[in-house]
Amino acid sequence: MYVYRELAARAAAGKAVRVGLIGAGKFGSMFLSQVPTTPALEVAVIADLYPARAKRSCKNVGWPEELIAKTQFVEDAMAMMQAGGVDVVVEATGDPVVGLRHAREAIRNGLHIVMVNVEADVLAGPLLAEEARQAGVVYSMAYGDQPALTCELVEWARATGFDVVAAGKGTKYLPEYHSSTPDTVWDYYGLTPEQAAEAGMNSQMFNSFLDGTKSALEMAAIANGTGLTPPPDGLLFPAVGTDDLAEILRPAGEGGQLHHKGQVEVVSCLERDGRPVAKDLRWGVYVVIEAPNDYAAGCFRQYGMNTDASGRYSAMYKPFHLIGLELNISIFSAALLNKPTGMVDDFRGDVVATAKRDLTAGEMLDGEGGFTVWGKLYPADKSLRLGGLPIGLAHKVKLNVDIAANHPVRWQDVEIDERLDAVKIRRQMEMRFRLPRAAE
Repeated sequence: MYVYRELAARAAAGKAVRVGLIGAGKFGSMFLSQVPTTPALEVAVIADLYPARAKRSCKNVGWPEELIAKTQFVEDAMAMMQAGGVDVVVEATGDPVVGLRHAREAIRNGLHIVMVNVEADVLAGPLLAEEARQAGVVYSMAYGDQPALTCELVEWARATGFDVVAAGKGTKYLPEYHSSTPDTVWDYYGLTPEQAAEAGMNSQMFNSFLDGTKSALEMAAIANGTGLTPPPDGLLFPAVGTDDLAEILRPAGEGGQLHHKGQVEVVSCLERDGRPVAKDLRWGVYVVIEAPNDYAAGCFRQYGMNTDASGRYSAMYKPFHLIGLELNISIFSAALLNKPTGMVDDFRGDVVATAKRDLTAGEMLDGEGGFTVWGKLYPADKSLRLGGLPIGLAHKVKLNVDIAANHPVRWQDVEIDERLDAVKIRRQMEMRFRLPRAAE
């Protein structure tokens, strides 16, 4: 996208893009740090449960006092969206239940919305995106997060005439991480609890990065936004470095490890024995492509691309992502181009709550990154046939049966209030997008 000159012109004319930020946590703070140096960008309102803390965050990331003074800090995000005065809403709470409410309210008020909240996006994003299209506003993934960056690579590949074999991201993974809890998470990160607390790191949130839940959510979002599909029984997390992406991430029938072409997958920066992978992609994203003809395959070789043994598969990747520091791209794409930086358009991937240990009837589930469940990626049709409980609704609900470790939790296994808005929205999304096909 080429918008910087337009931004400069808008800045000169005093026509800033006005943003309402919901949630001034880590992602929100990273975004806020870029605001003073970005032309034609105004954060008019910041809605946070603790406005005084949000104001301190602005000061901590370098906002001058005069910028803080002219910004509204409020508790009520719904009132902020109803009041007008903003063009784009950024939902950065990370709470799937409130995220759905915020997204619908933004759409209802004719506001573009950038969903940092991948948890809400996976829970019911296809329905929200459809409602946004009908309302004439943009519903977008957040540029800087790995799903949007992966979708960008997929778009690049397809627009240049390549078949996409696989796409996804890197992470730190070992099988034992699935049972990690907020009490054990810092050992895996090589930190003490005191060091983590000093850095303001939330143990449950960081545990969701480690135990596989966040990876599953992000791959579901990519599947729902690109047409790629999940493997049938969860992510494989192969240990792969950048030199070997094309060799390993090709179908098993051709010597690779993929279940099928057109698959989402996460690669680990650790071998299964804990040794580091050479040239790992822990912080990045990738796409594996297939040459459509012999001439293109020859160009791979001539221009130094790493390929598989056949020379027909190669990969492009971005080694890092800057999270909230890159969010402006989504905001300006929505406000100036009326286009998303990645958007779900169907229900292809789902993330189901899965027991971390043997669970007993009467226990309360504690959701993403907690002590009881982690999120496993499934094809959407399989999740619906299973009746799997979405990880986004597996918080503060009581089990009514025992669940063995590593087994999925189903809707029928918990006491859940079907009258809750989030439950109704999810059920509506299921009916709209996949339930008839799943029943077949």
